[in-house]
Amino acid sequence: MTGVRMDKWLWAARFFKTRSLAARACELGRIESNGQVAKAAREVRAGDVLRVKNDGGDFQVEVLALSEMRGAAAVARTLYRETEASRELRMKLAEERRTMPHYEAMREGKPSKRDRREIDRFRGRV
Repeated sequence: MTGVRMDKWLWAARFFKTRSLAARACELGRIESNGQVAKAAREVRAGDVLRVKNDGGDFQVEVLALSEMRGAAAVARTLYRETEASRELRMKLAEERRTMPHYEAMREGKPSKRDRREIDRFRGRV
């Protein structure tokens, strides 16, 4: 096997849950192959460097093996190797997200009795 479609490989490597999501990411320009925006039908070959932007983060990976079939996650990890710079950047961003304060979403409707008491305490009207 000399090459595999980009959307099939991204799906098999578990970057996307479905092949159609992988194809959509290609359409939107979120996938780059060797520095060029890749279309879904582009052939992926061993040794290619891909930049994948998805919900999980921004990955820069080197293709090690090809597969058209989706398998276990352990098998999918053997298809590529993430660059050290990419891994460090993702870990740094994840740490920043964890340290950011978490704000509770605004509730619908008027505050409950407990909420009113907390608001009064906060405003100093004990």
